[in-house]
Amino acid sequence: MTVPVVVVGGGGHAKVVIDSLRAGGREVAGFTDSRAHADPIAGAPHLGSDAYLDSLPRTACEVVVALGDNRLRARLIQQARDRGFSLANAIHPTAWISPSVELGSGIAIMANAVVNASSRVGDGAIVNTGATVDHDCEIGAFAHLAPGTHLSGYIAVGEGALVGVGSAVGIGRPLRVGEWAIIGTGSVVVRQVAAGSVVAGNPARTLRKASEGGPGHE
Repeated sequence: MTVPVVVVGGGGHAKVVIDSLRAGGREVAGFTDSRAHADPIAGAPHLGSDAYLDSLPRTACEVVVALGDNRLRARLIQQARDRGFSLANAIHPTAWISPSVELGSGIAIMANAVVNASSRVGDGAIVNTGATVDHDCEIGAFAHLAPGTHLSGYIAVGEGALVGVGSAVGIGRPLRVGEWAIIGTGSVVVRQVAAGSVVAGNPARTLRKASEGGPGHE
């Protein structure tokens, strides 16, 4: 018997996650949010701040961290694990996922997404609405493929990287997007993307390197 899911986060991304969970047959107990008072979202009640989880037996629910910010999502997933909770996956039933795909925990795969053969989706990653991942791809932990993105085969997206809305990545051979890199909306990526850098355009060009204080350096 499955247990209810508590969603951490109360924004727009959480609404889509709640819909995906319910479409997949999961019961949503509600959501947590730092605001003292928050209206229901997608029909789910506000349960209080994240401290609400401390009041629950660890076997009473599973947790999904529904936040689009990759670094914050990574941190809160670790906190949920430290509290002893299991992480649920929010996978919409209209998503196509090959039987040979390896799925991590705490992931979100939204409506009409595709993940093809021999690919892997790491812990806490997001494959958003209508995104496609072709064969033999590696989506790192806490990465985010935004709506309508497309990866050809043999693409590795590093931990915490963001591939922006409507971007295409691929050249028909192995290509890597480095950890915590950002690919701008509508970009076409045909070269390696360095860790922590920001790229955009068609073809994508480097706008900011990690050494210039970009993402990946705190």
